[in-house]
Formats: sequence, C-alpha cells, structure tokens
Amino acid sequence: MPSSRALCVSLALLLLVSVSCSYATSRLSSGRVSAKPPLSQAERLIRSLNLFPNKPVNIIKGDVADFVPGKIVEKKFSFLGDSGPSIEDLGHHAGYYSLPHSKAARMFYFFFESRNKKDDPVVIWLTGGPGCASELALFYENGPFHIANDSSLTWNDYGWDQASNIIFVDQPTGTGFSYSSDESDIPHDEVGVSNDLYDFLQEFFKAHSNFIKNDFYITGESYAGHYIPALASRINQANKKNEGLHINLKGFAIGNGLTNPAIQYPAYNDFALDNGVIRKEDYDDIKKLIPGCEQAAKTCDAQGGQSCETALETCENIFNSITTIAGNINVYDIRKQCVGSLCYDFGNVEILLSQQQVKSALGVPNDLQFVSCSSRVHDAFEEDLMRNLEVGIPSLLEDGIKMLVYAGDKDLICNWLGNSRWVHAMEWSGQKSFGTSPTVKFVVDGVEAGSLNSYGPLSFLKVRDAGHLVPMDQPKAALEMLKSWMAGNLK
Repeated sequence: MPSSRALCVSLALLLLVSVSCSYATSRLSSGRVSAKPPLSQAERLIRSLNLFPNKPVNIIKGDVADFVPGKIVEKKFSFLGDSGPSIEDLGHHAGYYSLPHSKAARMFYFFFESRNKKDDPVVIWLTGGPGCASELALFYENGPFHIANDSSLTWNDYGWDQASNIIFVDQPTGTGFSYSSDESDIPHDEVGVSNDLYDFLQEFFKAHSNFIKNDFYITGESYAGHYIPALASRINQANKKNEGLHINLKGFAIGNGLTNPAIQYPAYNDFALDNGVIRKEDYDDIKKLIPGCEQAAKTCDAQGGQSCETALETCENIFNSITTIAGNINVYDIRKQCVGSLCYDFGNVEILLSQQQVKSALGVPNDLQFVSCSSRVHDAFEEDLMRNLEVGIPSLLEDGIKMLVYAGDKDLICNWLGNSRWVHAMEWSGQKSFGTSPTVKFVVDGVEAGSLNSYGPLSFLKVRDAGHLVPMDQPKAALEMLKSWMAGNLK
C-alpha cells in the first residue's frame, strides 16, 4: 500500500501502503507529514498496523552450516493444547524449505489440512506488501484461528480451511519467519518470486504426495496482484513442458490487488470523486497529473530499471494529492478514520509469535525474530512496483485456467474501480463477451453481498461493505465466494 511510494499489502494485508495500489501495503498510515525526519513508506505502513518489528529483515549472518538446498523440514503442531484434537488428527503443519537457487535462504510456511475433506482443493495464500508476513492474514483474515487481545486463539468459523487445504507462506525471503544468511537472497522481481514459490511447491507436493492430485488454486491480496499472475504463469508453463511434478492448477484469485498500475493509478481520481473523498475542483486539478503518469508507466514497461522508479514517483503524485485532501481517512476503508498514524491494530500477532514456546512448537530457531513487515524487502521491489503483471494473464485464460478478481467496495488503495477497468481492458478472446455480460447479484444466505460479472474462465466480484481486507470485513461472504468459485458455481 503505497506511501508516497507505495506497498500493496495484502495489506495481504496486505496484507498487506502510501497510497497507491502499487504500494498497497505501504500506506495504512494517514499520509500527513511530520515535523520529525520522515519515515519511509514501508515504515509508515508498519506503524499504521501497530506493528513494531525489531529488525528490518531476517538476515542471520553465518547460518549456513546445515543448509541443504531443496530440503523441507516440517513438523506437526497444535495451538490448542490439550483442549482440541490430537496433533495427528488436527493436520496442522509448519516447516522450512531451503531454497535451491539461493545461498542460504529458508522459506517458512504453514499448512492447514481441510476441516472438511482431504480431497478439497489445495490453496496457497500470498500476502502483499511487498514484504508482509502471511501470519497477518492467517490470524486476522482467513486462517483457522482468530487472535484475541490476550493473545489467545479461537476458531475462525469462516476460515478458508473449511473448504480447502491451505498453505500460508512467508515470502519473499526475509519476511516473517523466513530468513537467510545473505541479503542477496532477497528477490527483487516477479521472476525471483515465482521461481522460489514454484521450487517450494514442487518439494511440498513431494512431501505431501497424497495431495498432488487435488485441484490447486493461488490466492492473495494487495501486492499479491503481482505475485499471483507470475506464479500462475510459472506453473502453467512448467506443466506444458512436463517440467517437474504436474501441479493441478485450476485457477487464481486476486483480492484488492495491484496488477496493472497504468490503469489503476488514474482510477484513484474517479473513485475519490464518486465516493465524496474529494470535490469536483480537486478532481479537475488532479486530472492534470494523469497523462504524465500514464506515459511514465508505459516507459517503465518498455525500459524497466530506473524508469520504473520514476514512474512510481510520478504516479504517486495522484494518490498523494488525494490523501492530502482527505486527511486522516483510512485508505484501506474509506468509512473509517485513522487515529494519528494508526489505522489497524495487528500488534497481537507479534506478541504471540515472539513467545519461545510458540516458536519451539513451529520449529522456528529460538534466536530468530518475527518480522511482521520488512522494510528492506519492500525496498528491494522498488523497480517492480509499476510493472504490469496483467500481460501474462490472457494466455492463462485461453488455456482454461480460471481467474477471479474481487475487491471490497470501500477500499481506496487498490479500489474496485481500478481493478474493474484493467480486467475489462484486458485483451483476450472473451473480452467482448465479458464486457457485455450481465451484472448479477452475489447473494449469501439471502442477503446481497456484492455484484458479479463473469464469462468463461473470468469473474469479477465487487464485494459489498468491505475494505481492502475482504475476508476480515466480510468473512462469511469471502468463504462462500471461495467455495462457489472453486466449485464452478460463482454465477
């Protein structure tokens, strides 16, 4: 979520936000300028979530002695003590995967088997940022548990493990409990991200071969609008070439994502006017910034490198102009105001995951600290933020792989309007038919929960009364969305 430069956190939270979808994560903060030395966009994001990681990134010097490339070390665990099912019956796993194309990077993950059926689809969730940990979604959105103020856990009735076998990954390297001994292991673009995740999934399915035939879906939010298309393309191309284990990829879902910045940045102005965030005279002034943003974004896609940083700075002027006028509005949910720099309070996850008994249960080294959102990882993606990740999606649709784009209607940072525009502008064989498809009500338990357009493998869902974090704001609707979409009944 961007700051003046932006992170799209899914905030995941995303995940995972200065105020730009491309930075969705970096701008959970208010956007006002302090008289003190200014914080970076990543630092503003972290503070706006009431998170205070002790380190900017998990780099553990000298920790290479036992590094075995391509190895998974996993253990079963229980957060429930003696009050729930046995560890064996629960099917909750945590582990590390040693990335083979690294010097010493270890990727941490959770795997929760379905509470329903083991032949439910396997789903991977990617939190945004870039640089925010999957535990933010796990404990505040769609994981099996919710975390209380005393750091105790309760079952989440609408956790996505009700309908899937779900994986939460701390990535890129340096995020959450993932770590390395060498800072060069931090990826800086979607090639690095997708290769690391593909390598992980190959070894994961070898370790859990009983799930290899299950349908597989990629999901996430915010900056995962970059990660998800890249990983889907990586898997699809490998399957076509008979490379490695065949992963049964059926679809991917992007929630309030940053995918095509050249289209999504100009949409800020229209969304802000339509929702009363700015006035018509403000709109007219900000509109003058749009041509420069669009041209800079095109240059970024053509040339890459430094031109993408220039595009980010240019386009962020649109977002920053809006947030300067809006004051303390919560850019993740325009119905709310931030109190000072605080927009959400996710601090309990840091308290829980700093406890030695918790780290021991998860197989995390005792001296390793949990980095909820990494400013260093965020900075590594500065030239990636403005890249257009929509370009690889048409070939996926033509191969029959489903895509769902969903967005809460109260989110500004990665708003539904910008997402709808890039989806409609995307050139593929079904573009015209999708564009003329009827808008139908998405109904959950007799209540209208959103509006849906769909044609063939493509669906777009505008979720009613939700901000950036749809599974947190509308948990029942989010779970029903996932179930219906995977079953082919989201119509």
